[in-house]
Amino acid sequence: MIIPIACKGNHSGAGVSHDQLASCAAHVDGLHVGTWNQTPGLLFSTELPLDGPVTVHALHARGDGSCLDLPTGADVVDVDLDQVPRQENHFPGIERPTQGDQTFDPLPGCQVRAEHFAWFQETLAHTDAAGLMAFAGSGRATARLLTKRQGSEFFKTFEHPSAGSVQDIAHTLLGDEFAGTDHIFRLNGTHVEAFSGVQKDFFEYLAGGGDAQSPQVSQWRKQTHNRRSSWPRTGWDSGWGGPVSVHQDGTVLAIRPVSVTKTNR
Repeated sequence: MIIPIACKGNHSGAGVSHDQLASCAAHVDGLHVGTWNQTPGLLFSTELPLDGPVTVHALHARGDGSCLDLPTGADVVDVDLDQVPRQENHFPGIERPTQGDQTFDPLPGCQVRAEHFAWFQETLAHTDAAGLMAFAGSGRATARLLTKRQGSEFFKTFEHPSAGSVQDIAHTLLGDEFAGTDHIFRLNGTHVEAFSGVQKDFFEYLAGGGDAQSPQVSQWRKQTHNRRSSWPRTGWDSGWGGPVSVHQDGTVLAIRPVSVTKTNR
């Protein structure tokens, strides 16, 4: 199910929010999924005044065209989430319905037609999985889940040891094992270690285990759905020595203070 969302904010008032909602409406209307004018949308404008309460203005555009149900027919291609990402070139423009014998030129924007639903589902799933692998620090796995137009070449330029055959950046947090990457930074003068990762078996599904093995995106999505009742959860992990937050998609962010000895040169 696809629901376009547009969000803006301001430090002024309702008048500016009204203009922002109008602008958001134009952006959301630039994407049509399926038939003409049947894609729902959510629009937000948030007032952040220097003093006084925060106000959120929200609009909901209704529609029943957001489900990517594949059409029936002998020529319909099934969804295959485990194949290599496909970079397709679809002619831009939103087709308006005819009125009798009268036809209209396409409007500016993007329309995902029913014959492209399979490709669109695959692209969304690959992009979602790529976000997890980038969060875990695996450049190679991220690149394999993106097309060249989406920036796969960029992610090929860096890699983290946790993505190789020996995943040496791994932690057991709140009883689950995660693979990922870590960073050291300063927070109000205190050095803090931050670990960002994903469930280790999820990592292995998406990393592919080698250049010859494709990422198992379908298995990752299935397991994420099966375990959704276990997350999100947060808590203090005494073995780690700090707070741990596990998100609903199986990713984790954990932080802890670290001792750093400074030397003067």
